[in-house]
Amino acid sequence: MSKGNYLGEFEIVVLSTLLHLGENAYGMTIRCEIDEHTGRSVSIGAIYATLRRLERKGLVVSHLGEPTAERGGRAKRFFALEPAGEDAVARSRAMFARLWNDLPEARG
Repeated sequence: MSKGNYLGEFEIVVLSTLLHLGENAYGMTIRCEIDEHTGRSVSIGAIYATLRRLERKGLVVSHLGEPTAERGGRAKRFFALEPAGEDAVARSRAMFARLWNDLPEARG
């Protein structure tokens, strides 16, 4: 994998969260899921900026849902992984597993 193909930590977190949420992945559910699983409170702006970047890279696709009364008639934008996004998550997971497995035993 060349240098340009590596994902940043937050990109991996967002992609993994999309995998976890499935069809219910939109801004606020993504934000809550990240906070719950990482203890990291991130702004909704940071999430959307990352999702736009991942969409430009061809790793994520989005679509608008139906307008809802609870949102004042506005629609939610839902996000899903493209096959390339699933591959990117799998490659990152394998890379971290190799690194982890090759760590020396901790010294007491």
